[in-house]
Amino acid sequence: MDQLPPLSALRAFEASARHLSMTLAANELHVTPGAISLQIRDLESALGVRLFERRARSLALTTDGADYFATMRTAFRLIREATAALTMRSRDTVLTVACTAGFATHWLVPRLRRFEQAHPDIDLRISASHRMMDFQRDGIDIAIRHGLGGYEGLASERLLDDEYVPICTPEMAATLGPSPVVDNLADQTLIHDVYRRDWELWLQAAGATRVDATRGPVFTDGTGAYHAMKAGLGIALMRRSFVEQELAGGTLVAPFPIGFASALAYHLVYPPGALERPAVAALRSWLFSEVSHAPPPT
Repeated sequence: MDQLPPLSALRAFEASARHLSMTLAANELHVTPGAISLQIRDLESALGVRLFERRARSLALTTDGADYFATMRTAFRLIREATAALTMRSRDTVLTVACTAGFATHWLVPRLRRFEQAHPDIDLRISASHRMMDFQRDGIDIAIRHGLGGYEGLASERLLDDEYVPICTPEMAATLGPSPVVDNLADQTLIHDVYRRDWELWLQAAGATRVDATRGPVFTDGTGAYHAMKAGLGIALMRRSFVEQELAGGTLVAPFPIGFASALAYHLVYPPGALERPAVAALRSWLFSEVSHAPPPT
């Protein structure tokens, strides 16, 4: 015959011959036993041979059926192996990175062009979320998590330290005077994210004596505080690494360059063996290069 039989009929035959059961074949292929029986009868009719001996409680291959199954089994194995190899090659160039929305917005995204230029063969996908994600269940290859490090069952490397510094617009900085002192903040609006204690700790470290650390609007995350500060609402305590581009360009100002280092940090987290994939190893190397050597994004 010039044309191949339908693939569905060949799959029905291969599964039935492997299990010697149309019921088990139907379960595997998610169809009914009647559909399997009909496909095999159509296949036998097209081939002009009997493939099975149908008995009351069992199924057996005929001689022609056994010969055909030997070839079909090899063919389907080769198809499965080729599909698996192709899928693995495709997967090795796609990386899913999990991180907080703030880290993605302020640190990672402004640098992505450099990563794309260095690794045009890697397709980076960013999953921005504050929740702890499961690597296997959520399809995550590598994560950047904020905390103290030490995640059970995972490799964890300290990537980026937290250093908080007051940040504002140039116009807001001008209201502090030419030589501002920390206590000048008593007359300013302090912008908070939900963690008010950050301002308290910074003011203590800076030696402020008359600034109320609890005063000012509170936002549910650092991104809201950042946008309020850029709109000129007040002064926000920001991670220096998140605003280095704006500081270098003069669109934002650090009127008090005193930094407060938190015990928390951003950690690079990944399952054991993840670095065996060249794409994951390349991303890890690039991230640490950006932290250690790269200039602010342009």
